[in-house]
Amino acid sequence: MPIYGLRFHSLDQTSYYLGPEHLQRGDMVFAPLEQGEALGEIVCVCPAPPPGITEDELPAIIRGTTDEDRAQLQANKEISLEAAEFCRRCIRNRHLDMKLVDVEVFFDRSKFIFYFTAPARIDFRELVKDLVHQYRARIELRQIGVRHETQMIGAVGNCGMVCCCRRYLRKFAPVTIRMAKEQNLFLNPAKISGICGRLLCCLSYEQENYDQFHRSCPRLGKKYQTKKGSMKVLRANMFRNSISVITENNEEMELTLDEWQALESYRPEGPKQTTAKAAPKPQTGDGLLVVSVTPDSVDDPALFADMLPVEAEKETAPPPPPEEGQSRSKRKRKRKPRQEGENRSEAPAAPPAVSPDTTDQG
Repeated sequence: MPIYGLRFHSLDQTSYYLGPEHLQRGDMVFAPLEQGEALGEIVCVCPAPPPGITEDELPAIIRGTTDEDRAQLQANKEISLEAAEFCRRCIRNRHLDMKLVDVEVFFDRSKFIFYFTAPARIDFRELVKDLVHQYRARIELRQIGVRHETQMIGAVGNCGMVCCCRRYLRKFAPVTIRMAKEQNLFLNPAKISGICGRLLCCLSYEQENYDQFHRSCPRLGKKYQTKKGSMKVLRANMFRNSISVITENNEEMELTLDEWQALESYRPEGPKQTTAKAAPKPQTGDGLLVVSVTPDSVDDPALFADMLPVEAEKETAPPPPPEEGQSRSKRKRKRKPRQEGENRSEAPAAPPAVSPDTTDQG
């Protein structure tokens, strides 16, 4: 059977399925997912399965679409626009510090996904209740980052073209400031940052070539002993595959890496012993929220127990009860520790307590 690449959302990754031969690119079909059947679009026809997957492991397409299915798909798009407007109105009424980005509606309207951005965790319990009572379906609030927001909305980058994340990127590669330094770029935030305010994704495109070049060239700013005397490395040029050095006679030279290797260079002071760095802790998550609520569980008081902001938890937490047999004045007053050599007789002794049963009657 032919292998088709399906995409269930315009920004999703491509999933591969088996299907009949009459399907073509651009057709809408139903395919199985973890949450049930979903409607996807055929984006490619593959002659062979992707690497690492055999043909027996691929699921099969369930069926094609009819005119009624296409009409319901168009109706779902209108419902998603209406749900987005309703959610923004609820956000304004409840004065929540969040921004709605997009709304996704499942084909059978059993689930609504609301994508939003927020600077921190917020208390949106009442917002979830409003959405569940309005649409009587499973509501999922999914917090996304600024990169995914730009990917959904789309924008024009510094190069004058549509952002890469909107056109073809489906996974965000990690980008660090070290990449900009190794590529000899000016560390100007306006030049090396994208529309989203983060470092440009294109910094990682050529980083593998830079890493390979820097592994084979000497360290910049260090002195080396060679056959032609002492030399200090000044600059490195990856495009020319060369380095610039200065000799003992203050003469600047440009050498290719092959010429540098022929000089049999070495550090005169020898390798320095460095302490081993601690391994970085594995990241357990990015701190973004994903909340899914059904009409049956929306009134559960313990549903959002672990999702409240820290400030809200402090406000709702009751004060600790006082210890048994301890008055308020004793809790506030702290006994000062007695210093060494201090005379206890300076303080007047308290009179002995008299019990009512032992009073003098004579």
